[in-house]
Amino acid sequence: MKHSRKVIAVLMALCMVFCLAACAGKGGDTPSKPATKTDKEAADEVAALIDAIYVQERTDKTDEQCAAAKAAWDALTDAQKELVEGENADPDYFGRDTGDASKDDPLNADDIGEKELLVVSFGTSFNDSRAADIKGIEDALAKAFPDWSVRRAFTAQIIINHIQARDGEKIDNMDQALERAVKNGVKTLVIQPTHLMHGAEYDELKAAADAYKGKIDTIVIAEPLLGEVGKDATVINADKEAVAKALVAEAVAEAKADSIEALDTANTAFVFMGHGTSHNAKVTYSQMQTQMNKLGYKNVFVGTVEGEPEETSCENIIKAVKDAGYKNVILRPLMVVAGDHANNDMAGPDDDSWLSMFKSDGSFKTIDTQISGLGRIAAVQDIYVAHAQAAIDTLK
Repeated sequence: MKHSRKVIAVLMALCMVFCLAACAGKGGDTPSKPATKTDKEAADEVAALIDAIYVQERTDKTDEQCAAAKAAWDALTDAQKELVEGENADPDYFGRDTGDASKDDPLNADDIGEKELLVVSFGTSFNDSRAADIKGIEDALAKAFPDWSVRRAFTAQIIINHIQARDGEKIDNMDQALERAVKNGVKTLVIQPTHLMHGAEYDELKAAADAYKGKIDTIVIAEPLLGEVGKDATVINADKEAVAKALVAEAVAEAKADSIEALDTANTAFVFMGHGTSHNAKVTYSQMQTQMNKLGYKNVFVGTVEGEPEETSCENIIKAVKDAGYKNVILRPLMVVAGDHANNDMAGPDDDSWLSMFKSDGSFKTIDTQISGLGRIAAVQDIYVAHAQAAIDTLK
């Protein structure tokens, strides 16, 4: 009898288990286990969040979007991070180490006073380069003009969003900086662009400043680094000469050579890579080549990433260096900041980088790179100080 009761109890327990399982399968009280995302689905969600902030317009949702993109990235596994790929998104957006952001200063504080010196740059998400090149110029200006409050603005919202999302550093765009000036009661605003020339970015900066002329008593815009453009490739000026001398001297020193002439004797040429532009200011690059030639720097060649002017394309520069008989090449940016273009387009591992293209040509014994921007050169900083001083002098 006892044995029969045990059998009946076991059978009843089994029936209960089967009933519960059946109920769960039909949407009963016991929840089913939620489906998990695949690694690719998780990575694609982060890519979409990155692409959403890879835009040139700031909105009232930008801060929230930047925070969401970083939080989603941090939640990925290392394997998932490698799968992030979108229209502009890739693992390097958050994953690449570009240095210590804490070395930088966004210069976005209030308490400006009545006189502001606003330093406007395109910007870069490369932390070390930003601190050395852009901050280097800003620090030089702050030292030269202690009675003025130096503040910063970037014109590339894409870069501003990148820095904010990755590092939590908030940099003003042009409108934010101008609004900050108005709110702080600035009466005299001197804008010092770090741009190379009177190109498209300079035109946009001027238009943005013009919109605030009724809100700030006096707004003066100083000259960009290379000064006036000039009508053709033969027109050069004191600014172009000063920059050419400063750049070559720094490049020679970094190459640990005695002089540019010594490098020429050693069959070594410098290739200085600028950005290039379709704006009519593109003649500036040809003028810089004219300036190098006039200074006797026959082993210096000026090129551009965009290949505008046409003679400055990488293919044409490679041909020019070969035709001149040089077997050793040093690539260096002709840019204020050694950012994305210097690190990727010039010195990157991809097949279309200048480093790779010079190597694949097979005509050269050595191809080296110097990843340094103009902004960190003291003599170049002095030019910006002189331009700011000239702008301030017009106020007297």
